[in-house]
Amino acid sequence: MRTAAEYGPPGTSRQAHAVALENVTKTYPGGVTALDDVSLAVRPGTFTAVMGPSGSGKSTLMHCAAGLDAPTEGTVHIDGTAISRLSETHRTELRRDRVGFVFQSYNLVPSLSIADNITLPLRLAGKRPDHDWLRLLVERVGLEGRLTHRPAELSGGQQQRAAIARALVSRPAVVFADEPTGALDLRTAREVLGLLRDLVAGLGQTVVMVTHDPAAASRSDRALVMADGRVVDTLESPTAAELAHRITTLETE
Repeated sequence: MRTAAEYGPPGTSRQAHAVALENVTKTYPGGVTALDDVSLAVRPGTFTAVMGPSGSGKSTLMHCAAGLDAPTEGTVHIDGTAISRLSETHRTELRRDRVGFVFQSYNLVPSLSIADNITLPLRLAGKRPDHDWLRLLVERVGLEGRLTHRPAELSGGQQQRAAIARALVSRPAVVFADEPTGALDLRTAREVLGLLRDLVAGLGQTVVMVTHDPAAASRSDRALVMADGRVVDTLESPTAAELAHRITTLETE
C-alpha cells in the first residue's frame, strides 16, 4: 500500500495556479452584478477561505471558479485549462475529473452504502477506483468500519467526512467547500475543519472554502473578504478576531 507521501500532491504540478480568475464579471438578468471585475489566483496545496456578508458575491465567485456557472466576462482557469473555451460536455468532464465539491447538506445518496457514495464519481466516469488511494482516504477521514453503512446510520460529522472522501476520490486539482460546517455542532465542525486543514498539509490538496464563520476561515492560509461583488481585502494567516473585525468594518465603509 502506498503512503500519502508516495502519492504526492494532486493536480498538475507544472501549473502555477490550481485556479485563476482574470477580470471575471457576472451579471444576471435585470442588471444585477454579482461579480465585478474579479481577478485572483489560488496556489496549489493551499487553503483559501472566502468570506463576506450576504449578497457580497462569495457564492457566485465559487460557482464561476468551479465551472458551475459561466461568467459574463473574463476567464477562469482550472489546473491550467481555460474552462470558458470548452464545450459544455468538456467542461462537465473537467469538473468531474479535476474539481471536488463538499456541500453543507452532504449530498450523499441515501440508498447507497458509504463505500458506494465515496466511489460514485468514479463509477459515473466509467473508472475503477485506486484501492490504495481509497484505503488511504478512508483512513484519513476516519471511516474505517463504516463503509457498509447507509448515510442515515452515520452522524452528521461522519456523513460530511464521507462527502470529503468522495470529493477527493478522483484526486482533483481543487476542492470547493460551500459552508461545509454549517449543519454541524461546534465540536464536530472543529473536527471537520481540522480534517480539511490536514488534507492541505498532509496530502497537498488545494481547498477553497466559502464560509460566513470567522472561526472556520481562520483555519485557512489566506482569507478573501468580499463586498459588492469585489474582493476588498486579503488576509494572510488570519485570526478569527481579525476576520470578525474586518467583516464588521465593511458596514461602515
